[in-house]
Amino acid sequence: MFFDDLTFKEKIIPKTILGYSPFVAEPFLGHRSMLYKRDLYDNPQAIADVIVESYNQGVRAINLFNDSQLLKAYDIACDQGCNMKVIATIGKTEVDYLNPNYEIAKETDWDDDIELFNSYDCPLMLVDEFIVDAYDWRLTSKILDCINDTDSLSGLITAFPLRTTNLIPENLNMDLFDFYMVPFNAISYMMDITAFNASQREEFKQKLTSLNKKVIASRIFACGILKPKEAFEFYKKIDYIDLISIGVAKVEEAREDFTLLKEY
Repeated sequence: MFFDDLTFKEKIIPKTILGYSPFVAEPFLGHRSMLYKRDLYDNPQAIADVIVESYNQGVRAINLFNDSQLLKAYDIACDQGCNMKVIATIGKTEVDYLNPNYEIAKETDWDDDIELFNSYDCPLMLVDEFIVDAYDWRLTSKILDCINDTDSLSGLITAFPLRTTNLIPENLNMDLFDFYMVPFNAISYMMDITAFNASQREEFKQKLTSLNKKVIASRIFACGILKPKEAFEFYKKIDYIDLISIGVAKVEEAREDFTLLKEY
């Protein structure tokens, strides 16, 4: 289901993307963030080991942003023959996820990120959620324009799949981007949807598909609340998600999760 490639506008993008959240100890991972910082972020070799195992299990794309430790880990993995397509997040900053200051987020050197990832095998660049969800449409459009001047396709990331999806058509030129990354899981965790019964899922599906974009789902395990099998069973019934991003924190997790994913 997700071990094929998506071919779009002459670009080949693997449907399964290795996420970076555990690698950089994202704060929304709760108490595990401290462990991930010690075991992964402060030890690029450990990150590289997970990347290599994911590659060995058939994963051919990785989500990266401009962070020295993360890029060092990827370089180590590449030295071991692990060359993936890079899905780049543009304009990511160290903003408090639980209480974000969107004005600070907008001050990022996003143009440096575009220049950096233009030198990678990078078929797709995505504007970071803290820029998109600031709803400064002029800035978002400017960044998309600059991405579109490169050889990469462009897209958006949001932390608010309902609110942002409602706002995009009225505020943004829809021809500026082709991909849209949203948090999406069976229990609507870290989504701006309080419940997710059948009727609400159908309503959300209609809103999402009306954008006519390629959809990338993130946080499919609901930050560890859902077991991989539960998440994959849910996605087996979903026909409007084009790609998924999966974060794993250990070599063993990479082996187990991606082996299981191959069964779907």
